Amino acid sequence: MKIVFCASEAVPFAKTGGLADVSGALPLALEKEGQEIAMIMPGYKCIHENKQLKLKKLKGGISYSKTGKKIKVYFIDNEQYFGRDSLYGDKSGDYPDNLERFSYYCKRALELLKEINLKADIIHCHDWQAAFIPLYLKNLYANDSFYGGIKTMFTIHNIGYQGLFPKEEFPKLGLDWGLFNMEMLEFYDRVNILKGGIIFSDVITTVSDTYSKEIQGPEFGFGMEGILAKRKDSLFGILNGVDYSIWDPATDKFIFKKFSLKTTQDKYENKLELQKLCNLPQAVDVPLIGMVSRLAQPKGFDILVEGIEEIVNLKIQMVILGIGDLKYHRLLEDIAKKYPKIFSLHLKFDDRLAHRIYAGSDIFLMPSKYEPCGLGQLISLKYGTIPVVFRTGGLADTVDKSNGFVFDNYDKEGLVNAIKGALKAYVSKKKWDALVRRAMGYDFSWKESAKKYIKLYAKACRQ
Repeated sequence: MKIVFCASEAVPFAKTGGLADVSGALPLALEKEGQEIAMIMPGYKCIHENKQLKLKKLKGGISYSKTGKKIKVYFIDNEQYFGRDSLYGDKSGDYPDNLERFSYYCKRALELLKEINLKADIIHCHDWQAAFIPLYLKNLYANDSFYGGIKTMFTIHNIGYQGLFPKEEFPKLGLDWGLFNMEMLEFYDRVNILKGGIIFSDVITTVSDTYSKEIQGPEFGFGMEGILAKRKDSLFGILNGVDYSIWDPATDKFIFKKFSLKTTQDKYENKLELQKLCNLPQAVDVPLIGMVSRLAQPKGFDILVEGIEEIVNLKIQMVILGIGDLKYHRLLEDIAKKYPKIFSLHLKFDDRLAHRIYAGSDIFLMPSKYEPCGLGQLISLKYGTIPVVFRTGGLADTVDKSNGFVFDNYDKEGLVNAIKGALKAYVSKKKWDALVRRAMGYDFSWKESAKKYIKLYAKACRQ
């Protein structure tokens, strides 16, 4: 199949979050499965400044590079829209012209396909920034024979981000006002671009099976539960994968000592060195809990700070890496000052330290209130670091009693009791080592997910 990926970010070209990891890794996995892939992205300033990408000029307003073996990545260039320091906004908030920026990107992407005669079988669109594509295909280009038969898949990575704009901006889309109604693009008197992607795409996916069900309810649907319920027969969940070329303790260049299933004892050298680095007492028998996270309420920090005094008195050590809400910075800084030999806090982004926390910790804490897929728990399993999670989204799909510890009540007591359960299991070194080995044996690579996507692409093309 000829598959075109449209996403507002993808590694190694531009990244602000997990969307870039998915839209960078999945095309490579699909190419390995024999699919013909192309990608189209906005031509941001950071892309043009990166000489390692070896950009070439295709024509006016279009550049290109390559990834994988022979995947062409096209960039929609427009200095007015994309010649900025950031992708979506600055310190004062989102760019006010984001509707114009990303509608231009999507319209120009569709025009490019015709200009280079790339007749795709399916266009895989990611998040609201690419949701204009199914919207335009079914409306602006509905009568153009070139686009006839091209199917669309729309992946929702986080339904909380919807692309909401004032209704006064609707004319900028070039669409008939008749589409601005409650059944189409209107959402509480505003334009909702993600809603358009849901309505007009042929197939909708989310990044885990549980999350695909959760967003059909009021708690996690963010107002889209009604329209998703109407399209439930076209809604599927496919778990994201992990790029094991980056996240593998057997090859990881950032950790203190590489290890594998055959050399699990070397994990404890990483623990001792991490303790030393974080100014914690070097004690191999003291359980070390790690967290790499955005410090925010959706990531579980509300219940964590409620229970933190009880947690740090459980004869453990704890390392947290991340940045986020100022109130959590201050609360956790107070704990770090009060318990310097137990609690180590790192308020920054540090990729090297993140790898070392995954490798050196015994337990990985991920108490997110909601988590569409989650990457941390998948990485931690590969490193034999046992996850403790709340049962939600992708966490529910990947962690159970066979490879970790799960709590069902989102409160301080639920979190503390789950940690206590993990600590009780840790006491038996033989059982814990067996759990570590079992965790490391799981395969959450992109290969299996890619195969599921291929089946779903084929299903969409048969419709």
